[in-house]
Amino acid sequence: MIPMDDRGLLLGDGLFETVLAKAGELMLWDRHMDRLARGCAALGLPAPAPSTCETQAREALTAGGLADQRAAVRVTWTAGSGGRGLDRPEAPSPRLIVGAVQTPLLSSPVRLATSTVRRNPSSPTSRLKTLAYLDQVMARSQARAAGADEAVMLSTDGRVACAAAANLFWIEGRELFTPSLDCGVLDGTIRGLLIERLGAHEVAADPEVLARAEAVFLTSSLIGVRPASALDSAALADHPLIARARAAVAEAI
Repeated sequence: MIPMDDRGLLLGDGLFETVLAKAGELMLWDRHMDRLARGCAALGLPAPAPSTCETQAREALTAGGLADQRAAVRVTWTAGSGGRGLDRPEAPSPRLIVGAVQTPLLSSPVRLATSTVRRNPSSPTSRLKTLAYLDQVMARSQARAAGADEAVMLSTDGRVACAAAANLFWIEGRELFTPSLDCGVLDGTIRGLLIERLGAHEVAADPEVLARAEAVFLTSSLIGVRPASALDSAALADHPLIARARAAVAEAI
């Protein structure tokens, strides 16, 4: 049970990681734990021990009968209980919550719609997986209402940022591009792998780049590389570089 005074519940004070598990193997585990530790440092929270997180992750998989399945493991780290209003206790005692659910690999193309909900690159939390995801919830809801599957989010200064629950890439001139972290973008695990292995350019770009792109695709730890078939009802093409991107991260998805 989560106490009613948990700061994650009341204030969104905390972080989470969503880790893909395949047949009991926790994919890119060290990268996820490193990002969680960086997030804790940014929020001024003590970080959980990766070994404790791993033990609970495996227990969640076993309890759900998912030890031999493809599953999403969510590791949630809240700031714990207590504190008056916004103020944390002088010595916070964070709370670890871990759960797992089965998840299919979505390989079909995704339809995108640009959301009016913006990412704020001046906010330190825009680059963290905090427990306050209401902007993403609203952006996804807008996209679904427009007949799309996922939202494209721009920054408050009008630059391309990301999808509601994924990083965004596009291909232009046979080269790979993705928004820089300065655009208010999460440093996604698959995003990082692609930058390392295919040399993607990190840029600040206006949304017109997506309209003239040769192809667009999304990445995350659960979907891997997923091509986009449309943006705001305009058709998008496939591209051989998408297949190369999939191959570059195949062992992680």
